[in-house]
Amino acid sequence: MVKIVKVREEDASDLLGIYAPYVLNTAISFEYEVPSEEEFAQRIRNISAGYPYIKAVNDDAAVLGYAYAAPFKNRRAYDWSVETTVYVRQDMRRSGIGRKLYEALEEALRNMGVLNLNACIAYTSAPDEHLTNDSMLFHQKLGFEMVGTFHKCGYKFGKWYDMIWMEKMIGKHNPNQPDVRFGIDF
Repeated sequence: MVKIVKVREEDASDLLGIYAPYVLNTAISFEYEVPSEEEFAQRIRNISAGYPYIKAVNDDAAVLGYAYAAPFKNRRAYDWSVETTVYVRQDMRRSGIGRKLYEALEEALRNMGVLNLNACIAYTSAPDEHLTNDSMLFHQKLGFEMVGTFHKCGYKFGKWYDMIWMEKMIGKHNPNQPDVRFGIDF
């Protein structure tokens, strides 16, 4: 059985084990080098201070994937918008883990008062060994819609890749919108 629980800084090593292959072997992440465990723990600390950072674990407590939300932009007017991220252990792809993570993330964000989910996704017109468009298709299945393309903005493995933005509205936009509740327990 899969459980969704909050990520802790102590999970940095397990999460890095999931993230590293994406950095080293794919254009899904535009990072060239795998961050250190200390740097990754700092990322967890910074994001978790205000936003949900969650993981999927099995009965043996093995981490199967993780997801988090971060500020879309660091300006007050953007408080109701976040950028979402999800990574699933490579041997667990297409098992429903990503969907479970995103459903839990969406619920936590809705409880905070967030209205807009934004996903920044690497895209290619010609899939190759480093990038397919599975992430775009995954987000479409979850109700995200394409809103923009940045052409040839990421260079990795000797090839230029596009970046697309997709969004999903999860709440009503009101003239007197209540403030987002940052740092609530997830």
